[in-house]
Amino acid sequence: MTIPRPLRLLLIAFASVLGGIAFVVLVALYLLLQPDRFTKMLKEQANHAGLQLTLSSPASPTLFPRPALQLEGITLVARDTGSTTTNMPILLAANGRMVLPWRALFGRQVDISRLQINSPRVDLDALQAWLMNLPSQSATVPEEIPHIATGVRIRSGSVVENNSEWLTDVSLDTGRLMPGQAFSINLSAKETDGTPLQLQISSVPSIANGALKLDNITVRVVDSNATTLHLAGNASWMGAANATLQLQGTFHMVNEGNYDAAATLSPATQKDPLLLHLKLLGSDNHIDLELPPLALAQWWNQLASTQGPKLTAPPGNGQIDMAKLDIGKVHVEGLSVQTGTAVSETPDQPKSPGKPAAPNSQ
Repeated sequence: MTIPRPLRLLLIAFASVLGGIAFVVLVALYLLLQPDRFTKMLKEQANHAGLQLTLSSPASPTLFPRPALQLEGITLVARDTGSTTTNMPILLAANGRMVLPWRALFGRQVDISRLQINSPRVDLDALQAWLMNLPSQSATVPEEIPHIATGVRIRSGSVVENNSEWLTDVSLDTGRLMPGQAFSINLSAKETDGTPLQLQISSVPSIANGALKLDNITVRVVDSNATTLHLAGNASWMGAANATLQLQGTFHMVNEGNYDAAATLSPATQKDPLLLHLKLLGSDNHIDLELPPLALAQWWNQLASTQGPKLTAPPGNGQIDMAKLDIGKVHVEGLSVQTGTAVSETPDQPKSPGKPAAPNSQ
C-alpha cells in the first residue's frame, strides 16, 4: 500500500510537531524543576549541620504524575576535620525521590511534598564520631522549620554498629511537617534475632524567640513481648547544649507490672554539663540516675573500642536497686549499684543525685 504524498507530508509534519513539543517539554521540565537549585538546597542544609552530601549522578527531573527529582547514590559524611573516623559515611542509600509541589516550579520558596529514601544504611559509629567532633557552639536553631507537605518515607533500611547489624528491615513514615501542627513519626524494625520493634513519636514543633520548641510530645515503644514504654511531655532547644526536656509516663513489663518512668534534661551551664535525669520506680525495682549524655557517649565509645575495652564505671550519679535482672541468658538477683556521689551517702540519707563526680561504683 502506497501512502499518498500529501498524507505522507502531513504525517511527517505531525511527527515533527510532536517531536518539537516533546523537546520543548523536556527543556521546560529542566528549567522549571531546576535540579541544581534543589540539590543545592539539600547540600546547604547538610553543610550547615557540618555534613557533606554527595550523589553518584546529577538529580534527574520528572514532571508526571507530579514534579519530582530522582536522587541516585546518596552519601552523607561529616565534613573533613582531619579525623579518619569522621570521614566514614554516616548514611548510604541506593536512591531517593524528592516530590515537589506544583507551586515550587514557579516560586522562589523551596518546599518538598514528600521525601523517600530506599535501602539506607546508617552507621552509628560514624554518627557518634560526628556528634563528638561538633564544636560546642556550632549547633544553632534554624530560622524556620522546613515544610514537608506529606512526610518522609524510608524503606528496607539498616542500622549498623562496629560493622555489625544492629537493626534490620527498618521502615519509617512521618506525617506532614509544618510549624505549629502535629508531626508524627512511625518506625518499625527488627533486631538481629528477628524481634520486631515499633516506635511512635508525635509532637507539635515551632520556633519562637530563637528556640525550637516541641510541645505535646508522646513517645510509645512496643516489642513482640508486649513490653511497652509510654511517655508524654515537652522539650525545647536553644542551640548547642542549651536544651530542656520533661517526659513522664509508664513502663510495662510482662509478668512484672507497671513502673513509673520519667526523663528530664537540664541545659549546660558554666559549671555543669548537659544532664539527663532518668527515673524508673516499681514495687521491687528502683532506678534513679543523673547522666551527662556527652560524657556517657565517650564512655560507651571506650567500652566498645576495638583496641580493647576500658572497664570503668559510667559517668554520673545515682543508684540502681533491682530484685532481679534478666539479660539474655544472664540472671541476677538482688542487684544494687551506686555511682558518683551516691556512693558516699549513708543508707538513711535520701538517694538524690547531685552534681557529677569522678566515676566510682560498688
